[in-house]
Amino acid sequence: MGATKTDHFTDKQNRIATIAKALGHPARVAIIEYLLKVDTCICGDIVNELPLAQATVSQHLKELKNAGLIKGNIEGTAICYCIDENTFEILKDYFSNIILTVSNQKCC
Repeated sequence: MGATKTDHFTDKQNRIATIAKALGHPARVAIIEYLLKVDTCICGDIVNELPLAQATVSQHLKELKNAGLIKGNIEGTAICYCIDENTFEILKDYFSNIILTVSNQKCC
């Protein structure tokens, strides 16, 4: 069986791409912003904040969780979501390196 396209890239490149893909929808960005604002919440609270159906919000939460951007803990019959600071540290390091490199370039 042949190699998949992602096999041609480093683990770091694949990880950043997965994170970027998860952030590639405005509803997911809105969810991240909401979680930052309230520090922690229950899924139902997120549904009340967005003009989307419960099932749609749940799908977006699943994508964010799969990318490692949020964490979820079961509390009774609800899942409490919060930001996964480790993944945002990865993004911070990645973009800081880009900004530093671009700032030091003498190109165009």
